[in-house]
Formats: sequence, structure tokens, C-alpha cells
Amino acid sequence: MARKRTPRVDKLAQIYDEEVLPIWSMRFGRMLLRKIETPPQKSMILDVGCGTGYPALEILRKLDDQSRIIAIDCASEMLNVARKKAGDLSGKRIFFRTETVSGKLSFASDVYDVVVANDAVWELDDPRAAIADFARVCKPGGFVLVTMPLQGSWSEFYDIYREVLVKHDHHEILRKLDEELQRSPDPEQARQWLEEAGLQGVTVDTEEFDLLFRSAREFFFAPVIEYGPLPQWKEIAGKGETMQEIFWHIKEAIDAYFGDRAFSVTIKAGCLVGRKPLESERPQVAPKAPPPPVSDDDQLTPAVPVTMPPVAAGASDDTPPGGSAAPTPGPREVGHGDEEETGEIMEISTNEIQVVDEVIESLSVLDDEVAKHDDVLKKK
Repeated sequence: MARKRTPRVDKLAQIYDEEVLPIWSMRFGRMLLRKIETPPQKSMILDVGCGTGYPALEILRKLDDQSRIIAIDCASEMLNVARKKAGDLSGKRIFFRTETVSGKLSFASDVYDVVVANDAVWELDDPRAAIADFARVCKPGGFVLVTMPLQGSWSEFYDIYREVLVKHDHHEILRKLDEELQRSPDPEQARQWLEEAGLQGVTVDTEEFDLLFRSAREFFFAPVIEYGPLPQWKEIAGKGETMQEIFWHIKEAIDAYFGDRAFSVTIKAGCLVGRKPLESERPQVAPKAPPPPVSDDDQLTPAVPVTMPPVAAGASDDTPPGGSAAPTPGPREVGHGDEEETGEIMEISTNEIQVVDEVIESLSVLDDEVAKHDDVLKKK
């Protein structure tokens, strides 16, 4: 379960190992530990959301003396319990550090041989982004292991929650509840999260277990519920009298339906494992082939000027005198023997163009002088 630093979480640290760890965290942690093979010597392990030290201290037993574990959690009181349990190993082979698990981790990329997160992502705002960041800090060739409740968990409670909302016409709250249910991935979606993070050989193992409660009151006041999903369930219902009324109806429904029987809630646990590929194992993008060299024969020849026949009076550029549009002939190369049809072809150099311009300018000056002379003669 995700933990934010509050007085309630500090209180949880005092009862966590007795009230929550055996019936919740260890159920997920055992799946994770079965998947961890003996890490290589001098390994660096990261445990995200380590709580009171489980399963970090269990992993430590599998490591050689030169391997190290960095265990992070946002609740300092939980870490204090973990340090006491680690004893002399704390600060030598296992290092506990206060750090939030939401957002980007503060570690550099490609650092850890194994990254584990036991029930630490399912209440985050963006668990998919968190898993992608776990892959970022993992070394190529290393492993990322994540456990979480999958879609279908708490289904017995959600069925009653939904029934109460429908019966009392809380349609907007029902919409929010449906959105909350969609946040939990099914096994295939969980697999996609790891693959989108660039991990390969992804496996998703699932197990089911039941939590039993003798009454609705015991259900709502059990630490695994009170310090776990209950705040989120209440937030969906809103605040004040509306929220209190909804949960009173849920309590009454649980007791009415189950009577003297235990209220059994199913949890579908998932353990996700993926390996970060080595650089040599990543798909290689073929470089674009350079354009073929252009030979002398392939050089583009300069365009040849062509004298076009005059357009008949009253006709447009693209319409013949008959009135209907005719297809425009495509370009063709003009060769010897085409002079009669196209007119005379002349090639003029730049120097020749300059000479022509100078001649035109001289003629213009001469015209001005002639015009002045004519004016003088008229006056006489």
C-alpha cells in the first residue's frame, strides 16, 4: 500500500508488522521473492517503497558481502522500524533513505542490477510512469520486479458500493467509482506497462487470496483497510453528510447480506517481471542508405528555350479557339531538325546580354536628343 507521511502513517508504523505485513505485504512479497534468482556478485539492489524492511531484508540474505541494497520509503517512521530490524547491517550493506516514490526517482540511469517494488505503485497517480522510471534506473541486463493488486480485487466490496450508489441515485459518484476501477490493470495491461517501459521477456504471475472479516465494522476498522484503500473510497463519495450516508448504507448492506457469515473479499495479486535488454539486444534501426552517386551521364542538362506559337485572338492560354480545353502536350526534347516548327534557337552568353543592354541604353539617349531637336525646330 502506498504511504504518504502523515500522523496516521506514523501510527501505522507501530502496528504494521503485526496487523498488515502478515496478511497483506507478505502475500505479495512471497511472489516477488520466488522470482528473484541469486543476483551476481557486487550487485546493487533498489527497493522502492520498502516500508519496515520487507522484502529488502529477505533479499539481503541472498546477496554476497559486497552487494548493497538501497531501500527507500516516504515514511520516516517506517524506515526507523526497518533500521532497527537491520541492526548492524544498516549503513553497511543496506541503506535506508527517505524519498517519495511518486514522480521521477533521484537516481541516475542504468545504476541497479535489480529494482523491486512490493505493493508500492498501485495507489500512485501514474503507476505506468513509475514503472518506466524503474526501468530507467535499472542496468542493461538487470531486472524490474513489481507486485500489485490487479483488476478484480475488492470486487465483493465494489459490488455493494455500486448497488448503494444506484439505489440512491448518486450517478456522478458512480461515474467516479467506475473511473477508479479502470485504474487497476488486468494481467495483459500490466504486461503492456512493462513492455512500454522497454523491458523484455515480461512475465505476469497471478494469485488469489481472501481477506475475511466478521462484520462490516471489523472490515472498515481493520488497519489493512483503514490505512489502505479506505481513504480513496471515501474520496470518491465526496465529503460531509453525503459520504457518511453512503458508507452507512454500505455497512448496513454488508451486515444484511452476510449476517453471521464472514465477509470475504477477494484479492487478485500480480507479480510483474521484466528484463532490461543489453545494448546489443536492442532492435537496431538500419541507417538510411545514402543516395547513389550521380554520374556525368546523369547530370541534368540545361533547359532549352522554345519559341511558342502565338495564341489566337480571343483564346485563353489553355483553351483553343474552338472553346473546349485540349490536353496540354508534355515536354519533349528539342533536337536538330526541329527549327522549322519551334523557331530559331539562339544561345546568348552573359557578355552578349550586357552588350545588348548597353546598345538599348544608347538608343534611348539618342531618342531623347532627337526629341529635343524636334522641339527646337517647331519653335522656330
